[in-house]
Amino acid sequence: MTLIKGGHTNYGQDIGILMMRTVFPRLIGDIGNARTFSMPVRYRIVDVDALNMTEKNAGERLLQPFIDAARELEAEGCKAIATSCGFLGGFQRQLVDAVNIPVFTSTLLLAPMIHTVLNRKRTIGIFTECTDTMTESHFNQAGWSAKDILVNVTGMEPDSAFSQLVIGDNPEGNWEHMAECVREMTQRHMQRYPDTGAILLECTNYSPFTKMIQEISQVPVFGINQLLEYIDSCINAPDYHHI
Repeated sequence: MTLIKGGHTNYGQDIGILMMRTVFPRLIGDIGNARTFSMPVRYRIVDVDALNMTEKNAGERLLQPFIDAARELEAEGCKAIATSCGFLGGFQRQLVDAVNIPVFTSTLLLAPMIHTVLNRKRTIGIFTECTDTMTESHFNQAGWSAKDILVNVTGMEPDSAFSQLVIGDNPEGNWEHMAECVREMTQRHMQRYPDTGAILLECTNYSPFTKMIQEISQVPVFGINQLLEYIDSCINAPDYHHI
């Protein structure tokens, strides 16, 4: 006789995603669109101002709501937690220490692995939304330093259609304009840093354009979607040999 256990209302959503309340469109490929993933995910909306995440004074006042939400996801049975904004990487250690399951706040966590597998003459390109607010402290929270890992950070032009839609949190936009912004950013990065060996998408909202970025750059592209699919395979190991 096989014992089965309950304790929750619903099951099978093993990865929880912390989302800030926004209204801008989220395409398939965006972390906020559940059709992006091959596995079910559980969303938890945190009521903080998304614009504050890129301010230099975001600080501790935004941390507690995310800690509370992470603990709720853990209590509901999630086996791992991710976030929808790479700038939450600034809270990596605090969020990890608040729960007893793995927390992946940002793809910046992947930089040491990427650095290890690249030729030491190649650099890592980091694509972000707000270059001015990404600091060494974000890298340190992810477990590394720009003193040891060569990275070049590139972002959108401040008045770009992409920024106006996403950072401005507008409910309507134009897909072609967004794609053109990503295309321009990628071309600009590769022209400026031809030694790029891989691209890391810190901004999760770039993920719908991963294929385009790779076709332009001709290097591997690491994003939040690939990370979450990998995490799922680790917390739900495949049964290769069933007796």
